[in-house]
Amino acid sequence: MHISYHGHSIVKIKTGEHTILIDPFINGNELTDLKVGDEKPTAILLTHAHNDHVGDTVELAKSNNAQVVAPVELANYLGSQGVSAAGMNLGGAHEFDFGVVKFTKAFHSSSYTTEEGEVVYGGMPAGILFKAEGKTVYHAGDTEVFGDMKILGERNEIDVAFVPIGDFFTMGPEDAAYAVELLKPKVVVPIHYNTFPPIKQDPEHFKSLVKGAEVNILQPGGSIEL
Repeated sequence: MHISYHGHSIVKIKTGEHTILIDPFINGNELTDLKVGDEKPTAILLTHAHNDHVGDTVELAKSNNAQVVAPVELANYLGSQGVSAAGMNLGGAHEFDFGVVKFTKAFHSSSYTTEEGEVVYGGMPAGILFKAEGKTVYHAGDTEVFGDMKILGERNEIDVAFVPIGDFFTMGPEDAAYAVELLKPKVVVPIHYNTFPPIKQDPEHFKSLVKGAEVNILQPGGSIEL
């Protein structure tokens, strides 16, 4: 399994025949190394409806016939835009041909603003547990730290966890480090920081606070092999 980080909350997972993009906010993301026209995802997973996470999903899904998996209300909206979208909810898991997807809790908000300025309710925000090739990847989405992360860590052997550290909209470095203690991943990668002024953070500070896990600070395009 090849896993790469591409700025903000974008994660790309390659498994055999499949390429999975999580939260593909490309256009408008000054930190990303990706270009929409170059990406060929098999599947797109979305944690919640905010525009800096849905990003370029519609264009990517249509041009690549990609399966989108998202919280059900967001999936319904994307379906109305001509996208093939499977709507799931918290606690639900399903084995797709590209891997197992399970939505977990995240404490945040979730709405999508259309180009016309309409605000569309996106359902519950989520984290994602993704399992394939005997490995488990956890993408926390946008969230604060919460006690049930301990359950996730106890019931899943998490190989890599992607956790937000930006503060202001999500947990900051201190709470994110505590989240790592609860999740007990082998490796943790900080995400959702430095994209906008309110979420400016030093990932080395986060790294200094983490106990019991390897911290891999990935630059956009940086990757991990599992």
